[in-house]
Amino acid sequence: MRRITLDQANQIIVAAFAKGAELNLKPLSVAVLDAGGHLLAFQRQDGASTLRAAIATGKAAGALALGISSRRIGEMAAERPSFIASLGPISPHGIVPAAGGVIVAGDDGAPIGAVGITGDTSDNDELCALAGIAAAGLTPQN
Repeated sequence: MRRITLDQANQIIVAAFAKGAELNLKPLSVAVLDAGGHLLAFQRQDGASTLRAAIATGKAAGALALGISSRRIGEMAAERPSFIASLGPISPHGIVPAAGGVIVAGDDGAPIGAVGITGDTSDNDELCALAGIAAAGLTPQN
């Protein structure tokens, strides 16, 4: 598979919201990007704050930009804070160094897009991203 379809992006969002409801999480916002970092789909649940679109997109876009999950970017930020801080202004969608941004891998392991979720704890955001990716029949990058 070479790309995430709009149908798959919507499946990711529906499943991520379902996982959030199952875990009784705060209102979530989900962004799904293609491999080029372009927004395919976005939704925010009722009650989600207004900056959540940018945060979710920043988690996904940062993961794609650096080729690693936003969780790993957060770990890098602890080790090299000046470096990670310098990337935000040069990244079109910013870079959010917190778990919740997961790269989606194609059949050959190459990135075909990314999912970014925000709204609850970063760990819970990531759980919902992984649930959404799995529900759409896709694979997260290792």
